[in-house]
Amino acid sequence: MHEASTPDLSIIIVNWNVRDLLRACLQSLTMDHGPWTVAGASSIVYRPWSVEIIVVDNASVDGSVAMVAAEFPGVRLIANTENMGFTRGNNQGVAVARGRYVFFLNPDTEVVGDALVTMAAYMDAHLEVGALGPQLRYGDGSLQSSRRRFPTFATALFESTPLAWHWPGNPWARHYRMEDRTILVRGEDSEVPAAPVDWVVGAALMTRRTLLDRLGGFDEGYFMYSEELDWCRRAKDAGGQIVYLPAAQVIHHEGKSSEQVVAARHIRFQTSKVRYFRKFHGRGQAEALRVFILTSFAVEWLIEAGKWLIGSMRPLRRERMVAYGQLLRSGLRPTIDH
Repeated sequence: MHEASTPDLSIIIVNWNVRDLLRACLQSLTMDHGPWTVAGASSIVYRPWSVEIIVVDNASVDGSVAMVAAEFPGVRLIANTENMGFTRGNNQGVAVARGRYVFFLNPDTEVVGDALVTMAAYMDAHLEVGALGPQLRYGDGSLQSSRRRFPTFATALFESTPLAWHWPGNPWARHYRMEDRTILVRGEDSEVPAAPVDWVVGAALMTRRTLLDRLGGFDEGYFMYSEELDWCRRAKDAGGQIVYLPAAQVIHHEGKSSEQVVAARHIRFQTSKVRYFRKFHGRGQAEALRVFILTSFAVEWLIEAGKWLIGSMRPLRRERMVAYGQLLRSGLRPTIDH
């Protein structure tokens, strides 16, 4: 068995005000069942791999830091005094991580069964794979979309925009989310084999430390959103293969941190999308995308205002108008530092 001082796997969790979900996540990582054991108060061993867990807390005010310190003494805790963002928080974890594999994991997740062993073993057996993502499931067990193709300008218009809200089954978004690939299901278990993809959702993303050292961590120009897309794009450009591995499963209670600040979530998501297109597709496409998104949210604001005027669910309409108004005032202008 490997020495705990030189772990095979570093798990990095960036937390913001989701104490109870973080507790469940850590319990799923440290409970003694299956091929896993807890070895002492300062190390965790998943036979035959040794694992360290690093929690980076972004100035939570819900008691998250105290909970981790009291209930999970084997976890390395970094307690920030301000919200550093998802990318900077993960990079803080990378800076102290010692494992030959690094697993970026959201705090609103729970690792199912021997998923860690399955992922690490797959990486060991497939040296051409630079990073992989497990199959994600919602809390009710239903399948969550997490494998992606790289976005084109068309998919950027039709995925996660107001246009997509009114046409959720549009072919461009389905192609982007790889929903045009048939998924066979038997009972509760997907029969989809491991397959190369362009990128995987960063709620659960495992990579090799050697690849991280070559590429660097996440681009801190993204506060959150699109950072894993950016990183997987750089990884593939460097020759690393990205794999979707449904044999490993993780429950993901999606968006529990960001839903606390709805307006900021919209602004950060759309600004990150514009930044990605500016970085990889040029100023022209990025500016066209920015104008399109702003225009579509302006139309949504007018729709909500009309519904408010006729008395339809006024508290909800007011909340949406405030959120969309803040997005419009932001201008969705990303920081470009290269």
